[in-house]
Amino acid sequence: MSDRTAVDLPSMEVNEELCKGCQLCIDVCPKSVIAISEKLNSASYHPAYYTGADCTGCGLCFYACPEPGAIRVVKP
Repeated sequence: MSDRTAVDLPSMEVNEELCKGCQLCIDVCPKSVIAISEKLNSASYHPAYYTGADCTGCGLCFYACPEPGAIRVVKP
């Protein structure tokens, strides 16, 4: 049994105001842990969001994203 907590696991964060909803991060994610929000941001885009489980911290979403600062990969 593992003693790892959610704090110990990799994750990713999307800056909803910078995301334009292009879905490139969704296309490259090997774990399919990114989805498109139903809500609109202030620029009227549907931003991506992390579904909250199973991110490996690989960074593919970060490198695929054309918007500087829109995605941040968090590694413990």
